[in-house]
Amino acid sequence: MSSSPAPRPVSMADDLRARIIDDPALILDDVDVMRALVAENEKKLGANIVDLRGIAMERLETRLDRLEETHRSVIAAAYENLAGTNQIHRAVLALLEPQDFPGFLGALSGEAAAILRVDCLRLVLETRRPEDEEALNALDEAVTVVPAGFADAYAAGAHGRGARAVTLRQMVPGSDALYGAKSATIRSEALLRLDLGEGRLPALLAMGSDDPQQFAPNQGTDLLTFFAGVFERVLRRHLG
Repeated sequence: MSSSPAPRPVSMADDLRARIIDDPALILDDVDVMRALVAENEKKLGANIVDLRGIAMERLETRLDRLEETHRSVIAAAYENLAGTNQIHRAVLALLEPQDFPGFLGALSGEAAAILRVDCLRLVLETRRPEDEEALNALDEAVTVVPAGFADAYAAGAHGRGARAVTLRQMVPGSDALYGAKSATIRSEALLRLDLGEGRLPALLAMGSDDPQQFAPNQGTDLLTFFAGVFERVLRRHLG
């Protein structure tokens, strides 16, 4: 009399077993399931057996996690740069639209400041004639008139560094002459040096923010340098 085959022990539902055999990726693509299986296998090996394959897998997982984190950081930086580029382009278009100088100044203190998301935007013009200050200051709230030499001295700061095309800093040497009543709230600023052409004194475009992180020395200045180049060309056109 022949004996019947021993029944197969059922460790999981037959339909689930069949699905896994048909498509192993169901298990292989699930990180948590694979970790649980590897951990269970290590328990069966015992404490005296070193699983080199398991160690290698752990190291690969660690490297993969680091790579994914770097990948996310690169993508985030790319999106941030793209957003900054679009922001600068919109501000440039806003300044190119006006056909006269008062309209240009109005766009500077209004739409451009809003697009750039700064709390205070000032066009700093130097003069050697004190009698011109009142007339120039009356043009628009965005215009600040200062004595000759102020722009370079202010941009250099307490350390006396040479004037750069763009200066970013968080320690703002509060100046009522620059930001007026808002000077007490400014926590970071960007200073864009402007060349108004032969025979004219240098100028500054000052962007002040109450956010200490908006402008910092370790940030890139390529976009602001581009904006300063466009701004000074448009300003020269209005100054005739």
